[in-house]
Amino acid sequence: MTDCSDGSVTCEQPGADRGISPVVGIVALLVLTVRLAAVVAVGVGALSLETGAPTAAFELTVDGETAAVTVEHLGGDSIDVTELSVIVAVDDEELTNQPPVPFVGSSGFDGAPTGPFNAATDSEWRAGERATVVVADTNEPTIDTGDAVTVTLVVDDARVAVLEETAN
Repeated sequence: MTDCSDGSVTCEQPGADRGISPVVGIVALLVLTVRLAAVVAVGVGALSLETGAPTAAFELTVDGETAAVTVEHLGGDSIDVTELSVIVAVDDEELTNQPPVPFVGSSGFDGAPTGPFNAATDSEWRAGERATVVVADTNEPTIDTGDAVTVTLVVDDARVAVLEETAN
């Protein structure tokens, strides 16, 4: 037994530091738990970003003589055209009337669209399917040979593709 009767301040009792080990262990476990929770939260956040918008590849062709704009689904996720917005721009100027897909006859477009843009067809746009709209002369700007045409596909406010092509 240590004698502290001399009044020194640094007097230590044997085993006085034994109570520190459980406290250090609890703090280490808390730090580890917080770090694991942060890693799980980041992982869940990344997973939810991946499931937001469909991923697919498309090809755009534009006929300057007929003003036909054709988009082909090359591969990837199927697109529900009821949730799709199509924005067409000619030389960086958006059309006055955009195609309200799916539709059958609309202001600014000649006839009914083909493929999944037509309301009378299946609403799922799958790989290998083509959709065509013909821009009417009443829509501004008109499409002529040599014009740069941009088509933006948006699903649930998430941009799926931006396609650019020169009208042939």
